[in-house]
Formats: sequence, structure tokens, C-alpha cells
Amino acid sequence: MNCSVLVVDDEYDIRQLLTTMLSMMGYQSYMAQDGLEALEKISEYQPDILILDVMMPRMDGLTLCRHLRGDEATATLPIIMLSGKAHHEAIQEGLNAGANRYMVKPTGLDELTRNITEVLAESNHTSVVPKDKIEA
Repeated sequence: MNCSVLVVDDEYDIRQLLTTMLSMMGYQSYMAQDGLEALEKISEYQPDILILDVMMPRMDGLTLCRHLRGDEATATLPIIMLSGKAHHEAIQEGLNAGANRYMVKPTGLDELTRNITEVLAESNHTSVVPKDKIEA
């Protein structure tokens, strides 16, 4: 089973960069530009993990995270918040909203991959290996 990641960020360049990085690592990735579009994509693609920005129009990342945690169908969906907000209060707010991890932008490929792998493993998710790492 391929591991799929939904990248939710209102900045086009960041969405593109993250999905390119994830594709290089063998992950199937999808994009959404805000929390409302993310809800549609989650329903459509049922991703294995979410990479979520905090500050976005229409529905911000904190609201989306709380919404997902309150819905039985998505309550255990692994979520990594990735934000430019680096102060302690912002990090704590993200974790209190239900994020499994909170990472600060910018991040490198190795750090992102390590966090995805760890969060999926911690959530006892079945598809923690990128598709190109699966042996035939």
C-alpha cells in the first residue's frame, strides 16, 4: 500500500515544494489550499497523513485540526502542523488542537521524512513506507 500525504497550505509555492519533496521520497501526495478544500480532499482521497499549515483563509489549520479530531471518521488521522509561527504559544496551540507534531518552516527533506515516518509509526498506521521502498 502506498503512503499518501495531503499537503494543506495557502501558499502555492510551498504546496508545490512539499509535494515535490514528498514525491522524491516515494509518497503519493495531494494538495489543498485551505481547510475547506482539505475537507473535500480528505473525503475524496482518504490520505494516510496530513501536513497542515496554520494560517490560511476560509478555514485555518487549527480549526481544521479541531474539526478532524471531533469527527469519528478522521479522529485518528495523523496530522503534522508545519508553520512559520515558531513561538512556544503557537506550538502549544497546535498540539492542543490535536496535531501529532508541530514543525517550523522552513524544513528540510530529511526532517520532514523522519517526522512523517515517526508519526505514522506512532499512530500504528499500516502504510509507513513510501511506495518506492516497498519490496516486490
